[in-house]
Amino acid sequence: MKRKIITTADGSKTIQIEEWNEQYHSIHGAVQEAYHVFIKNGLSMFRDRPLSILEIGFGTGLNALITLVESEKQGLEVTYTGVEAYPVLPEELEQLGYSGALDAKDFEQYFFKMHQTSWGTLHQITTSFSLIKQQLDFKEISDVNLFDLIYFDAFGARVQPELWTEDVFAIMYKALKKDGVLVTYSAKGSVRRAMQAVGFVVERLPGPPGKREMLRALKIS
Repeated sequence: MKRKIITTADGSKTIQIEEWNEQYHSIHGAVQEAYHVFIKNGLSMFRDRPLSILEIGFGTGLNALITLVESEKQGLEVTYTGVEAYPVLPEELEQLGYSGALDAKDFEQYFFKMHQTSWGTLHQITTSFSLIKQQLDFKEISDVNLFDLIYFDAFGARVQPELWTEDVFAIMYKALKKDGVLVTYSAKGSVRRAMQAVGFVVERLPGPPGKREMLRALKIS
């Protein structure tokens, strides 16, 4: 499918899949969305202990980079697992310029290091941030009670409804530890009901720019 780099409303870039009219991040602001959904309403819930994060849709690596930057600021030790079926091309990465958009030029080396590391092996990116990338279909995830936090950043249900089903959220539920958290930009009623059906307690929260609401799901037992 044809892909192109576009600039979103906050000046940061993302990749658009033209056939789907779908973007890797919000056209209302890629960086703003990532911070609001995954940092403000996800990472910020955890303090002062080692943290294991699973990202569903590693994509451009924006969420991983922001998490690395914030974990360094907060002194968090993070083990980050990024699952992606179709990795972004090196020539696309060169055009994204995320370290500049984040005002984090000192972290640019880590962005490219994350993308250059081999798949399927845990790599130490900084002294407090380690990464393993897995090239998998999301339904192939088999981890149990491993993660504190899941960033669910798959393409939207409009274009890939099979990624937003009870079957997929059951896999997410099993992968989380007790008291684990899943956050996503989606607020669709069908998504919320699928999460609830597999055992999640689901909260509606104010959404990022361009969206009224988002969802946060808690595994409380």
